[in-house]
Amino acid sequence: MPWDETTRMSQRRGFISELESCQYTMTELCERYGISRKTGYKWAERYAQEGVEGLEDRRHVAKSYPHQVSAEKAQRLLELRGRFPHWGPRKLRSWLERHEPKQAWPAASTIGDLLKRHGLVKPRSSRRRPLPPRPPRVEAQSPNDVWSSDFKGQFRLGNGRLCYPLTISDGCSRYLLGCQGLERPSGEAAKAVFERLFREYGLPGAMLTDNGSPFAAAHSLARLSRLSVWWIKLGIRPVLIQPGQPQQNGRHERMHRTLKAEATRPPAADARRQQERFEQFRRLYNEQRPHEALGQIPPAAVYEPSRRIYPSRLRPWEYPGHFEVRMVRHTGEIRWRGEALFVSQALQAERIGLEEVDEGQWSVYLGHVLIARFDERQRKIYG
Repeated sequence: MPWDETTRMSQRRGFISELESCQYTMTELCERYGISRKTGYKWAERYAQEGVEGLEDRRHVAKSYPHQVSAEKAQRLLELRGRFPHWGPRKLRSWLERHEPKQAWPAASTIGDLLKRHGLVKPRSSRRRPLPPRPPRVEAQSPNDVWSSDFKGQFRLGNGRLCYPLTISDGCSRYLLGCQGLERPSGEAAKAVFERLFREYGLPGAMLTDNGSPFAAAHSLARLSRLSVWWIKLGIRPVLIQPGQPQQNGRHERMHRTLKAEATRPPAADARRQQERFEQFRRLYNEQRPHEALGQIPPAAVYEPSRRIYPSRLRPWEYPGHFEVRMVRHTGEIRWRGEALFVSQALQAERIGLEEVDEGQWSVYLGHVLIARFDERQRKIYG
């Protein structure tokens, strides 16, 4: 019977009473009361020296405070916290160790105590631990293996207009490549942002997004949108998270929470001033803010541009000689055996290739990407 808070003293008295009866050995009593022999001998010795009072709990008071912070260092820590009000103890300590290495800075726990004493840390509300996230569809082993993109929730600027921030980050280094406030989340506006980033940083191997527009189209073949078709033509593989599983893009979602706290509250007066805030946040996030997953160094210390440069022009698809090649009309249809067959509106003006893999069964490709199956006998395409 383990000793809990409410029955502690009565258990200890019973233990001592039975020990004095000499009917049980110390080992038997400790097993019966669910305590260690070391604890049993401790309470027996205290009772012998102090009587019943010796069985009461004793408050442990530290004789010294080895983690006290000097007034000078405390002032420096508080100044840095004022400069970066959203940073926690570990980030503050990492920044100081990197920029002021000659000083011996206290542990993160000691810095946390200092911030609490000055009312700079808000207690976190308790909440249930979420279920373990499902693994992402792709893993980034090196910079530019995978970029992530999303629209952070829209909000109203001071002038009443809506702002839709489009964000793009590198999955390996967490480098925030772009954060552009748009008037609307359209494919044309997003494409202009991606083209600028491709010219500046090169091309990634894959692009991880959710299933929303303009990244994907719900009723399109393979959920392809005009934007994702363009990515494929550039040699970028579109990768969609599973519907309702935002944690599969969790690194990007976590960045959004930081962006929201530091760059949109309160919102700026107009789009120009808000974009200035986004750029200021991006510089701070990339160059100054230590990232725990990177060993408390900023993303700029890890990221490097891609070696795959943005091409000056796109080359037409080349398919093997045994493929049936068709041009998708502006209606989204192709001609097949003299009949019109609808494929996808997103593929208009694109050349697709069909490879027969069994009698009447075809694989449909956009470049090197398998996008569908075609059952010739039923005249149906399955994405």
